[in-house]
Amino acid sequence: MEVKNAEGIEKVYDYLNDAQTYYLATIDEGKPRVRPFGTILLDDGKLYIQTGRSKNVSRQIAANPFVEICACMGASWLRIQAELVEDNNREVKVKMLDKMPSLKAMYSPDDDNTQMFYLKDATATFSSFTEEPRTIQF
Repeated sequence: MEVKNAEGIEKVYDYLNDAQTYYLATIDEGKPRVRPFGTILLDDGKLYIQTGRSKNVSRQIAANPFVEICACMGASWLRIQAELVEDNNREVKVKMLDKMPSLKAMYSPDDDNTQMFYLKDATATFSSFTEEPRTIQF
């Protein structure tokens, strides 16, 4: 089943938020790189993640913005293929840091390090061993 609407992006956000940790895959010089992430924000119809410009993942996204995200909870999992688009909007940075105050020790909305990306042209697939996969595009 495929869904294309604002309700779909909310389901993706809720899953990632409830899972608390998801895994972001990038490419680095032709090799896959996967690392845990926990930053997730839904704002103005866009799903955002946050990282630091000083990290390797930032360099990898700049070289190839196409990523995959995977999260698991219980017997279900979510996979998302998307392009990441940088958004330097200060207000979005503030919202992310307010949502995740533990990040304030490392990041500020006014530093040159805090980097926000939203998912563009995303395809999210919810799967489990007991149900048919459900796909959402946003």
